[in-house]
Amino acid sequence: MQNNEKIDASSFEIIGIAEDQGDIIARPRVGYFKDAWRRFKENKVALIAMCILLLLIVMVIVGPALSGYGFESVDKAARNQGPSSTHWFGTDKLGRDLFARVWVGGRVSIIIGITGALISSVIGCIYGGIAAYFGGRVDNIMMRIVEILISIPYLIVVILMSIIFNSKSLWTLILAMTITGWCGMARLVRGQMLQIKNEEYIHAAKAMGVSPWKIVVKYMIPNTISVVIVSITFDIPGYIFSEAFLSYIGLGIQPPGTSWGALASAAQAQFTHYPYQLFFPSIMIALTMLSFTLMGDGLRDALDPRLRK
Repeated sequence: MQNNEKIDASSFEIIGIAEDQGDIIARPRVGYFKDAWRRFKENKVALIAMCILLLLIVMVIVGPALSGYGFESVDKAARNQGPSSTHWFGTDKLGRDLFARVWVGGRVSIIIGITGALISSVIGCIYGGIAAYFGGRVDNIMMRIVEILISIPYLIVVILMSIIFNSKSLWTLILAMTITGWCGMARLVRGQMLQIKNEEYIHAAKAMGVSPWKIVVKYMIPNTISVVIVSITFDIPGYIFSEAFLSYIGLGIQPPGTSWGALASAAQAQFTHYPYQLFFPSIMIALTMLSFTLMGDGLRDALDPRLRK
């Protein structure tokens, strides 16, 4: 016998997506760099390294004023004093406050590192982009020039620049270090752009009559920006170390100016009796280079699109 009892419609529930909910985004859109920043923050080591760098940059700006002493002020009665409440990092053989001198020297070292890396990146991006875009004989000639420049020891270039300009100033040092410093970036960018130049949007730009210069600057370089950013973070400690080495052997910043390398050079003769004079500039060099390297590792992982979720 069939049951003719009617079923109540209220016993059922419609499930699924309602027609007026079809266009609602389940979660907010996350851009490339915003997502990279999110992943970078998850790397605690890189985040701590970035905080240390920010602290060092703040200290090289305001640090000399905190001590109450001028970095060139000489006090013969306070020569070679150890760290104390009066002189936080001690004094050197002339009685100058090392706390003020370390942070003033940090300005020079960090300026050289950042400026040198940025100049090399700009030149390298443009040079490598042009070589990759035109290819063929142009690429071969430009890359042979790069190989020749890379083979020249930068120490010889620094000596020649010092003789030619009769100066060992900050900008002479930056010029000498960047004359060949851009070559590595040029080779890196060229390799990246050789992969990009065959993309459809590059062919479309060529078909529309866009000039080669605009294609390189507007389309090709921006698509290698993540690689360039990571490379800059690795280049900066290299420039800082190079400056420290040159100052240590007497080819860098000259008195009355100073840098971390110059402070280390002045302190090495008295290291046996006053090791603190070498300790503070050395630890700043090591801390800065390590922080940039760790932050560069974090940026490399964060900017890698293959690791994006």
